Amino acid sequence: MDPSAWFLTTEERGNDATQLDRRHRDGKAWTDGNDVRVLIEGATYFRRLYDTLCGLRAEDWVHFTDWRGDADERLAGPGSEVARVLAEIARRGVDVRGLVWRSHPDQTKFSEQENLHVVETINEAGGEVFLDERVRRGGSHHQKLFVVRRQDDEDIAFVGGIDLCHGRHDDATHHGDEQAIKLDPRFGPRPPWHDVQLEVHGPAVGDLAWCFRERWEDPTPVDHRNPLRSATARISREQRRPGPLPAAPDDPQPSGNHSVQVLRTYPAKRPPYPFAPAGERSIARAYIKAFRRARRLIYVEDQYLWLTEAASALADALRRSRDLHVIALVPRYPDRDGRFSGPPNRIGQQRAISNLVEAGGDRVAVFDLEAPHGVPIYVHAKVCIIDDTWLIVGSDNLNRRSWTHDSELTCAVVDEQLDARDPADPGGHGDGARVLARDTRLRLWREHLERGDGDNATDDLIDPTRGFAVLRAAADALDDWHAAGRVGPRPASRLRNHDPGRVQWWAEWWAEPAYRVIVDPDGRPWRARRRGEL
Repeated sequence: MDPSAWFLTTEERGNDATQLDRRHRDGKAWTDGNDVRVLIEGATYFRRLYDTLCGLRAEDWVHFTDWRGDADERLAGPGSEVARVLAEIARRGVDVRGLVWRSHPDQTKFSEQENLHVVETINEAGGEVFLDERVRRGGSHHQKLFVVRRQDDEDIAFVGGIDLCHGRHDDATHHGDEQAIKLDPRFGPRPPWHDVQLEVHGPAVGDLAWCFRERWEDPTPVDHRNPLRSATARISREQRRPGPLPAAPDDPQPSGNHSVQVLRTYPAKRPPYPFAPAGERSIARAYIKAFRRARRLIYVEDQYLWLTEAASALADALRRSRDLHVIALVPRYPDRDGRFSGPPNRIGQQRAISNLVEAGGDRVAVFDLEAPHGVPIYVHAKVCIIDDTWLIVGSDNLNRRSWTHDSELTCAVVDEQLDARDPADPGGHGDGARVLARDTRLRLWREHLERGDGDNATDDLIDPTRGFAVLRAAADALDDWHAAGRVGPRPASRLRNHDPGRVQWWAEWWAEPAYRVIVDPDGRPWRARRRGEL
């Protein structure tokens, strides 16, 4: 199979200013020969990250980006606090560079103080980490990336949706992070948290390193958004631009069977990003292209599922193929669902789900998750699997902010290795099911259905249509158990049918503009916005 059927070409990426694709000697807009591992849940990722960092030596490199960091978040128990680990490796000569979003003050329920503490701790040890404010007004840097370049060992990168902060260190039992984060009270004092990250080996590590380099070498001062802060920094002669990076090494050699395309979102802003002066929306374009190819199953795990354009593309796919089923997994409640915060956070999802059901009827299922002890699980994962062929994991959500306005970083993956289990070609294009995509779907479904890892644990889930029916029956059974007063053994499932409820009529008039302007803004150039182009 030619991956270009699923991946974007350089021209389809729509960003002539970046060298991300043109740096490839073979002219492709992706790399072959990678080894990609899907890390399910934050505890799994944090353990792998901790082991990787602890094994580094002088002159190795660590380059990272993050949306939020808590200096004391433990990666693997006491003594493994993230800022402490990064400071320790910086002291022993590892080149530690980082870009963390400046964020907003804690009083606005963001994380400026926490991010600043991470930066100060690492820099005092000899690292070079900046609070990066080079965003569109009202936007954020939402990328979550670690690139590790090693002198005497294989390079490695981690990319996905997991931040270095409280609340993320949960495992498959879903008792939540001991260092809890405050969400809507219905998630409990220690909210369960579901998330996914990729571990990448091979040439794609070079692409991810290039994405970091582009942001690092942007000549715009990191504090340019705040005139008072900029003036104070100039007076105190603080460093306002990152220092030069060492010359980029060659990309790692091939090490596996996975083709990987690195995708981004950058907004159009002033001053512009030199590597994306009109922004970049390759994540959105990749989803739209893949949705058009779907024939049997689109499986999505997403924090929001708000975007009109995404819902329209999914609805079009449902109308094109009468065999297509769509499953979406979302949080039961927004992280903030108060009287005034809730309606703007729910109105977009309400509309998106209505559009999908209108197009696909009973071929659409939207679920949320409930931990075995009865508390909703907050779904933070950003995953999509189509026809067991195309897999995408990253920092973006299916909302306008992620597709146009904030900085995002995502990887789409197509495995070269075919999966011979029936149906061997669910999409009917001759592409064939692929091992990584299918195994990832089955691993996720097995966890959500509370099944073990025995030889026959997923036999009834391999076929997409049959698997869809199994998941729906499991959600119905758990709903019925609750409706009957929770009498008898709890059904072995974490799936519940998702019912976001309608935004009350008295709130719709103000929730809609608040959603569009504040909660889910549009970062496209005005000409693209006027033409309705992504």
